[in-house]
Amino acid sequence: MIGRILYRENCQGILNYVFGKKGVSILGYGNMYSQDISQRFFGNVLHFQGQRNATKNRYAHITLNLPHCEHLDDKAFHELSEEYMEQMGYGEQPYVVVRHNDTKHEHVHIVTTNVDEAGKVIGIFNSHRRNMATQRHLEKKYGLSPSPEKKEQRELPLYRLPQLQSDMDHAQGTKFYLQDVLNSILQKHKVRGFEELARLVRPYHIELKLTKNETGRIGVSYGLDNQNGYRTRFINGSTVHRNLSGPKLQKVFNINSSSKLLPMHRKRLSKQVETTYALFKTIRPNELADVLKVYQGIDIRLDRKGDIVQGYTIYDKSGYVFQEAELGKHIKMRNRLDIFGKGDSPTEMDIESKQFRLEIQKLIKEAFYASYLKTKKRTGLFSEHMETKNLRDVLQDLITLEKYRFLERYLPNNQKVLFRKAVQNMFPIVRDRLVGLETKKERETLEGKFRLIGDILEKGIFDVGVKGGSVRYLFQALGVEYRDDRLYFADSSKHSIPIALGNLPSPKDMEEYVSTGFVRQNHLLLEMLTAQNSDNGSKLTATAFFLPMVFPKLFERMHPVYRQRYEHTALGSYLEHAERMHAPFERSAKDYISFFNAKGFYFVKGENALEIKSIYTDKASSYVLPKRTNLYLSSTLKLAEIFREQQAVINDLEKNGRNHFKNLWTGHLMELGLYDRVAFMLTAEKVYPNLHGNIVQHHMDKGLRQTVHRAMERKTSIQQNRLLKKGVYSIGSLLVDRDGDHEEVFNGFRDELTDWSKHKGKEISF
Repeated sequence: MIGRILYRENCQGILNYVFGKKGVSILGYGNMYSQDISQRFFGNVLHFQGQRNATKNRYAHITLNLPHCEHLDDKAFHELSEEYMEQMGYGEQPYVVVRHNDTKHEHVHIVTTNVDEAGKVIGIFNSHRRNMATQRHLEKKYGLSPSPEKKEQRELPLYRLPQLQSDMDHAQGTKFYLQDVLNSILQKHKVRGFEELARLVRPYHIELKLTKNETGRIGVSYGLDNQNGYRTRFINGSTVHRNLSGPKLQKVFNINSSSKLLPMHRKRLSKQVETTYALFKTIRPNELADVLKVYQGIDIRLDRKGDIVQGYTIYDKSGYVFQEAELGKHIKMRNRLDIFGKGDSPTEMDIESKQFRLEIQKLIKEAFYASYLKTKKRTGLFSEHMETKNLRDVLQDLITLEKYRFLERYLPNNQKVLFRKAVQNMFPIVRDRLVGLETKKERETLEGKFRLIGDILEKGIFDVGVKGGSVRYLFQALGVEYRDDRLYFADSSKHSIPIALGNLPSPKDMEEYVSTGFVRQNHLLLEMLTAQNSDNGSKLTATAFFLPMVFPKLFERMHPVYRQRYEHTALGSYLEHAERMHAPFERSAKDYISFFNAKGFYFVKGENALEIKSIYTDKASSYVLPKRTNLYLSSTLKLAEIFREQQAVINDLEKNGRNHFKNLWTGHLMELGLYDRVAFMLTAEKVYPNLHGNIVQHHMDKGLRQTVHRAMERKTSIQQNRLLKKGVYSIGSLLVDRDGDHEEVFNGFRDELTDWSKHKGKEISF
């Protein structure tokens, strides 16, 4: 099911369209004194209430569209619509539900107002997020197919193209079809002119006509022509919608055309396309789209005249649409007959080209990365790993890479042997060069850690010192160790820096293993606290919140001032992550609050805005919610009462001994879909997740239940348990973000929630 919400300044045109179709069925009215009322009376009520506020978005036109070939009877569809309106915050507003039968798929139209009886605009914040979660819930409840998760998977509404009907009012069906398509196009693409807009809407049978008056003002009108006997008159743009008039569109085009990023996008695409051309000896025109998509991730549409390909249009990820001529004369297909002008010759790479040799080098480098990351018992640095490997050691990783398959795909059979030979010859050269570059990086990294340690000790961020060897906690948390008056990387003796600390004792409670991912997060945090890099706060992920769990002996020695700064930043990082994870389930601001409460977080009213706190941080530590989130929560009815109810949830967590990071970490692993690790925490560690019951039930149904059953049946040795425990507290390797920003693994699990049997923290029922 797909729900669409459009806001309008007036309701008369919407009601004329909704009620005016042939064969409509009024399924019911919401919040009216009777179901036996006239359409005119409802329209007067809706108009009167909406006009009590000056907002431009007075009215809402909602469509609920079922997947093709799926059916709900009138009663079920009405119940679904009522529940949708309740969850979206329109439960107390007057509305009408009307079923149309003019398309191949079943759908209803709902018309309501955003103004309440007191003349205030109702809280419609985060309507996209609420719409998404409500869709998932209703799809599961009514047995409907899940809707596409990504916008680009959704087709524009061709199914609503008005057909030739003798009783059709063109100002109704045509107008709303034009609105749907044009709004979708303008949201998806950064259109720069009327000519470009005309090309984009042509597949949807829409035509544009431009006019210019004496003052130079440009006007636009739209019409439909499906070239199958159905053509409408042209409708003025301002009549279709106020934002679709000529002057309004011209302002949008001017903004998009004057963007400082536009030349950068053009230059990037030009370089990507030229690189592709340099890799190939011949390209069959019909295969260019596949080549660019796989090799460069570029989406193009071939421009054809009959069966002849005359060029192509690029639909860039930035939203801009480029004609090939815009990227340079050497990009145009007609100017590259050396590649495209060889008749029906198959697409073939140029094995003698410089670009092909560069691709082999990239391939070998990527194989080294894959090999290193897959190593279970990883010891030593990346450079040391590469020094010990020959081609046979990484061959299996190499041939499974997507880039390898791409290169081999466009080589003739008689050249594939030459390709493998080229890989074999280039392997030692690439390996030695990578070892040299990596060795230099590692040396600079160790020197940077040494300077960071000096700043940390000078500022007194942690109360550690030589006495008792507590400074070793700091060394370990930064991935280094001290021995023989020198500072080394942990598990490597390749690089060292002299540091005279004498005979430094080692605390008995030192952890034997720490994850490189947590070391990376700790490094970023401490650089921020020492102001070596003040931008690192934005690079911290949700895992930064769990640093006190991984390095407890170090963080319990943290200075209170720095502790509060850390907790403020970490709360913000975790909040951002948690909001993404909650989005598929969150149907209201009340859900937003309850999901955080179940995790041990609660909200309070600060001096100027709402703040979030947690049971894992100091009571004085908090994070001010963003402005939009403040407005979203503040719009909730009975917010003070909901805030009071928070305390009961928090007290229950503390009473049941679930106010520890491990409980939150188990829920975190569950949200990321790491079910094997969660099963170990549940069965071996007896640690239960701090996570809302509905979300837990969702993951149970997605495979966690079976994973836990297998874990309970499996007999593991002490050594195996030790390895499993090590994996539970591991996150991504430091290696993956050396050449770019690291993004934490995210799995949204878009299926909707189900009910879950509540528990008191003692056990979970499977």
